[in-house]
Amino acid sequence: MEEEEEEEEEDDSFEDAVCSKTPARVNTPLSVITEAFENLADLLKPAEKDEEEIGLRLDAFCNACTHVSILFSCLGFAFKFAEMEYISKVKDLVEASKSFDTLQNILDLDVEKETVKTPGSHSRNLRRVRQGLDLIRAIFEQFLMTDEYSLKDAATTAYTQVCAPFHTWAVRTAVYAGMYTLPTRDQLLLRLDETDQSVEKNMRRYMEASLPIIEYIDKLYIERNIKLDW
Repeated sequence: MEEEEEEEEEDDSFEDAVCSKTPARVNTPLSVITEAFENLADLLKPAEKDEEEIGLRLDAFCNACTHVSILFSCLGFAFKFAEMEYISKVKDLVEASKSFDTLQNILDLDVEKETVKTPGSHSRNLRRVRQGLDLIRAIFEQFLMTDEYSLKDAATTAYTQVCAPFHTWAVRTAVYAGMYTLPTRDQLLLRLDETDQSVEKNMRRYMEASLPIIEYIDKLYIERNIKLDW
């Protein structure tokens, strides 16, 4: 009987040793961002089922958005302007989250005050943050089209589609000139601590999770008769 107990203890010790050698999950910058937006997208699902929409909490939205700035940083000089603008707008919304519960709340107040498009208003800053999220999504989409597709081509196409129509000539010129300083595909993977396989998985996860957030924000403006051409 004692021998059997000793054998069981040895088996348990062996299992513990094997489990302890199992590599822990590595959280890369991209995987952290992806998980944050998947959690944010999950918050929208209950609202979609309810007759009365509670709304997306502003603090939860800001929490997910704060992680994204590192992606702009990885792109280097070409997107320095986008990085600085994005960070400043997110900081403003973080401060606003101390006074407002939801994204709807800040929009409704600016609609009432007729300051939706006023520089510095929360609604304008929300619009710019939304463009930043969409820019990253579009870059990922273009980046994954083919193995040979360069980051420069991907970023140029994405910027032209998402941000260029709303930027001044001076900003557009600076951004396009900076495209030549973008990292190579391999350099980007190194900066993100990703492999070819993991980066594709995480980029697709972000694209899928961020799209309903982007569409939700657009819907908030459209429901209040605010055009999206600015």
